Amino acid sequence: QVQLVESGGGSVQAGGSLRLSCAASGRTFSNYRMGWFRQAPGKEREFVAGIRWSGGSGSTTYADSVKGRFTISRDNAKNMVYLQMNSLKPEDTAVYFCAAAPGLFGTWSRSDFGFWGQGTQVTVSS
Repeated sequence: QVQLVESGGGSVQAGGSLRLSCAASGRTFSNYRMGWFRQAPGKEREFVAGIRWSGGSGSTTYADSVKGRFTISRDNAKNMVYLQMNSLKPEDTAVYFCAAAPGLFGTWSRSDFGFWGQGTQVTVSS
């Protein structure tokens, strides 16, 4: 079992930055691939970024809409996952969810992720 708690959301003007944090419980945190998803009003929940292990090439994946602006990272010693969001746009406005899926080599499909946080609101004004 993994319990996830997000923090760091808020309101910011376009072009600004926010850093989301996700605290995870569980002794086997390092065995889970971690993802950030978001859901805007009236839209489906969508994948934003994912991380398999800390450091090294090929460990992170991003949605095209956030590539080059967002950075996902993890600290297994602290059971934490982060999402640094720069150059924010109004279309980034959504509730952001941290999620965990067992195993490091699966897909980033939403259905693979069985553990979810409660979400944190990010609002970007123009």
